[in-house]
Amino acid sequence: MRWWDIGPVLELEKALFPQDAWSKGLFWSELAHARGANANRRYVVAVDPDGRIVGYAGLAAIDGTGDVQTIAVAQEHWSTGLGARLLTELLTTATAFECREVLLEVRVDNTRAQRLYERFGFEPVGVRRGYYQPGNIDALVMRLTDPNFAVQGMTHGS
Repeated sequence: MRWWDIGPVLELEKALFPQDAWSKGLFWSELAHARGANANRRYVVAVDPDGRIVGYAGLAAIDGTGDVQTIAVAQEHWSTGLGARLLTELLTTATAFECREVLLEVRVDNTRAQRLYERFGFEPVGVRRGYYQPGNIDALVMRLTDPNFAVQGMTHGS
């Protein structure tokens, strides 16, 4: 993801997460940490054959722990494997950043995403009450203890 992708990413963000969409400033801030010698973020976009952004994902890595900041796929691309490809890219990045574990939060009512994460080996480790606002929706905290093993397993047909 580059700065010129922020506009189209924001459109998709608002369509998918109308109640708690990230701001332009938040994306700019994340991208500022994705370049240079001290980079500890990686953001990627998925583009369809027409050049339209249809997915994006981001990871932060701090002190051996990766944190999936965001992952999103346009609704018309659900069930195509795009979410798995984006997650694979994030886990590959976590391995490059030498992360020993990867964490994420997912809405307790987003069973589609939870199933994806479970396929990669993420396990529930807790709940953050009222994490998603507005609406006071709880977040399920999930952890993967070996991102490299998960990527190897998924790329070899698991």
